[in-house]
Amino acid sequence: MNALLKKITDFPITKIVIGIVAPFSLFVVIQNFVLKPFFYGIIQDKSIADPIIIFISCIVLVVSYYYLFRFYDKREITELSLQYFPKEMFGGFLFGFSTISLSIFILYLLGYYQALSITTTHYSARMFTVLLFAGIVEDLFHRGLVLRELENWLGTHIAIIIAMLVELQHITNSNFKLYDLILYLIWGFTMAMMFIYTKRIWLPYFFHIGWNFSQPFYGSNLTGLDDMGSIIQSTFTGPELLTGGAFGIENSIFTAFFLVFIGIALYYLAHKEGKIVKSKLLKR
Repeated sequence: MNALLKKITDFPITKIVIGIVAPFSLFVVIQNFVLKPFFYGIIQDKSIADPIIIFISCIVLVVSYYYLFRFYDKREITELSLQYFPKEMFGGFLFGFSTISLSIFILYLLGYYQALSITTTHYSARMFTVLLFAGIVEDLFHRGLVLRELENWLGTHIAIIIAMLVELQHITNSNFKLYDLILYLIWGFTMAMMFIYTKRIWLPYFFHIGWNFSQPFYGSNLTGLDDMGSIIQSTFTGPELLTGGAFGIENSIFTAFFLVFIGIALYYLAHKEGKIVKSKLLKR
C-alpha cells in the first residue's frame, strides 16, 4: 500500500496538482484572513495598502512553494536558486524592456508611433504590483512547476510543446483575435527556453516583468487590456500587423520576430551545452 501511495504521489501530474493547490490555498487564506484585515485596518487608503498586500502575497506564494517541495521532493529547490539572482533580475528586466523598446523605436522611425507627453498620473504602484503578482504566478507555476516536471518526465521537446499550448489560456483576454494564437505560442516557446536554459524561474520572470511594464510605459495596451495605465501618452498609427492594434505592441510582427529569435538562440545554446533532457519514457 505504501509503495502504491508513493507511486501516486511521485507521479508528475500529482505533483503538479498538489504544487498548485497547496500554495494557492495558503495564499488565499493568508491574503483574505490575515493581510487584508491587518493592512486595511491600519491603512485606510487602499491605493497604498493594496500594493503592500500584493507584494507580500508574491512572497507567500514563493515561500510556500519552496517549503512544499523541500518537504515533498527532499531536494534543493534549484528553480528558485539565488546564485545568479542579481544578474537575472536586472538583466531579465532590461532584456524584456529593451525588446519592446526596440519595436517601439522601429515604429517611431516608420512614423507609426508618436509620444505626446510624459506623466505618472495615469500609472500607480498598484498596477505595477499587479504585474509582479501575475508574473510570479505564471512563471513560478508554468515554468518552475509544470514545465520542470514535464521536462524531467517527458523530455524537453514534448515539454516545450505543452508549455506553448498552456499559454493559450490567454485567449480570453480582451481584443483577442484568432491570429493572436501565434503570439501566445511564440511566447510560450521563448519563455520555456529561458527556463530550460537557466533551470531557474528568475530570467523568465524578470523578462516578463520588463516586457509587461514597458507596454503601458509607452502608452500601449497590455495583452488586449486598455486599463493598465500609461506613463508616456502616445498614439499608434499604421497597419495593425506592425503596431499590434488594440491588442498592444507585443502583437506586432516586429516583437514576434524578436521573441522567435531569442527563443531559437536559447535553444541553440541549451542544445550546445547539453541542457536538453531526454524523455524518461524513451529510456525504458
